[in-house]
Amino acid sequence: MSGLYGSSRVAIRDDLAKAHDRAWERIGRPGTWWDGAQRVAIAAETRHASACTPCRRRKEALSPAAIEGTHDSLGELSEVMVEVVHRVRNDPGRLSERWYRGVVAAGLSEEQYVEAVSVVAHIVAIDTMARGLGLDSLPLPRPQAGAPSRHRPVAAKSGGAWVPWLEPTDLSDAEADLYPTGRPAANIMKAMSLVPDEVRGFFDLVSHQYMPPLAMRDFSREYRAISHSQIELLAARVSALNQCLY
Repeated sequence: MSGLYGSSRVAIRDDLAKAHDRAWERIGRPGTWWDGAQRVAIAAETRHASACTPCRRRKEALSPAAIEGTHDSLGELSEVMVEVVHRVRNDPGRLSERWYRGVVAAGLSEEQYVEAVSVVAHIVAIDTMARGLGLDSLPLPRPQAGAPSRHRPVAAKSGGAWVPWLEPTDLSDAEADLYPTGRPAANIMKAMSLVPDEVRGFFDLVSHQYMPPLAMRDFSREYRAISHSQIELLAARVSALNQCLY
């Protein structure tokens, strides 16, 4: 079994354990808009956010705007970054475009926002699995040295999301591998395409936790220990509990 789950008493598929290893290593590497230390700080704040008292009170309120006060934070990130991490981690179902425009106006770039959302999503996915296995949270990776690449796709443009994205027809050679062939690119894949490496990384994780893109609609065979319909029943229930409108 791969390194992260060496102490698990539950057998973990080797491909899934290795995908989590790769994801953990990516978190500590310099990204496109955040360096390794910043990415690990975002990961640490994501974990810390789950115990934030103002977030809990806002979650219980009719509107998050009804509760004043600052987040309980580790103090490593800017105020606007703490706001993004905590809101995405704790109350994503009530985010709005107005809120998003506000964090951009406060100094966070669209590209930085997308990459931060990806890091938060990675941590939540992997920590949730560890908790389900009865394991302690995995130690965060050691930050690796280096500068962010700062690559912004030339053809990224406004579309059906708050952030600019890449349509399949606008991919350059550098992004040619971004979307699966043989089926339309889903909005959930295009959503992070302003930072292509985050699409690659996150869907490497998704393909092993869930199913590869082309397998999702291949009903001629079952790819997992449970069936397509059982997977979708679980997914729909979790989505409803998390207020995931998608």
